[in-house]
Amino acid sequence: MICPHIVNVSVLLGGILSWGIMWSLIAKKRGIWFSADLADTSLHGMQGYRVFIAIALILGDGLYNFLKMLILTAWSLRSQHKKSSASTLPISDDEQSNGTAAISYDEERRNELFLKDQIPWYIAYGGYAAVAAVSIGTVPQIFPQLKWYQILVAYIVAPILAFCNAYGTGLTDWSLVTTYGKLAIFAFGAWTGASHGGVLAGLAACGVMMSIVSTAADLMQDFKTGYLTLASPRSMFISQVIGTAMGCVIAPCVFWLFYKAFDNIGISGSEYPAPNAAIFRSMAILGVDGFSSLPKNCLTLCYIFFVGAIVVNLIRDLVPKKVSNFIPIPMAMAIPFYIGSYFAIDMFIGTVILFVWQKLDRAKSETFAPAVASGLICGDGLWVLPQSVLALAKVKPPICMKFLSRGMNDKVDAFITTLS
Repeated sequence: MICPHIVNVSVLLGGILSWGIMWSLIAKKRGIWFSADLADTSLHGMQGYRVFIAIALILGDGLYNFLKMLILTAWSLRSQHKKSSASTLPISDDEQSNGTAAISYDEERRNELFLKDQIPWYIAYGGYAAVAAVSIGTVPQIFPQLKWYQILVAYIVAPILAFCNAYGTGLTDWSLVTTYGKLAIFAFGAWTGASHGGVLAGLAACGVMMSIVSTAADLMQDFKTGYLTLASPRSMFISQVIGTAMGCVIAPCVFWLFYKAFDNIGISGSEYPAPNAAIFRSMAILGVDGFSSLPKNCLTLCYIFFVGAIVVNLIRDLVPKKVSNFIPIPMAMAIPFYIGSYFAIDMFIGTVILFVWQKLDRAKSETFAPAVASGLICGDGLWVLPQSVLALAKVKPPICMKFLSRGMNDKVDAFITTLS
């Protein structure tokens, strides 16, 4: 209900294209394109197509918008420089007056406050360079398999990926930081090689990359909240720095507490199996072999979707606005490719409710829709607390629900019949 209609429709189209069409067709190639014995979660099989095609779409869309913003920013600065150098007298213009009047008082107030207290560019660039220097000096000491020049490359490439993730998170409220982490595992793992500790180097580079990329998206979300609530961006940034510094101490302490309290932590079948750790380790082992280890035609499909994302964005920018409003956004389409299509239905139901509400009473829908959406988000988020308490108390749910395919359902029915 918060996202624009085109974003929600794009997510649904992505779910239909991937889980409705593509994965079904690729699954029929089991035994031809990849081994029939592989599990569905193996990156040598179906999971490889899901992860890397999603990455290709995200990078194609993100890279296009990154370059577009770069060009537009440079053009804008050039235009401002020309205007400032030209000595023109201020004159009254009805069109300009009308354009200024169109901006509400609240919007003017927000813009004024947000721009007045902005962070100087030299602090931003200088801070990034300082953090990069610290990482280059310390990370190779902790993980000798990861060399200083690899950390340098990670910090050079990270801003582009950070922009892509922040842009995607702003559109859909879904941060795909783990997807970029997987890309780092493969790139740095293959670069280091198996004989030089590529598995550990890939995982360490993944940690560095995910820290940068996730922080960018989180900070942009907080800046948007600060903009809407008339908070000082400088105060927000300082708060973020303090919170991050606290996290550097608290997070390792929590990990060490769990590590010392439970002997079998991280082991499959234990109370805390840490399944993500096993998945990332498997990807790192796969990554040292390079992209050649991916299933057949996976890389070709990645190239097609990468170029397709750029072409779709180019068409969106070239056609008239009234036409581009109906062209799907590749970044939004990419999310269900990897995560799954389940939430696409939720988002589409939300956009249908908002669409009907707008038709019935546009003024009220524009006023109350953000409040209704915020209430839904808060209610869903607050449920996590009692859910965690019930999980710690080992309370089992009285009813379990599972949806199966028709073929699997027939097998289950046949099995139940034999029992009775």
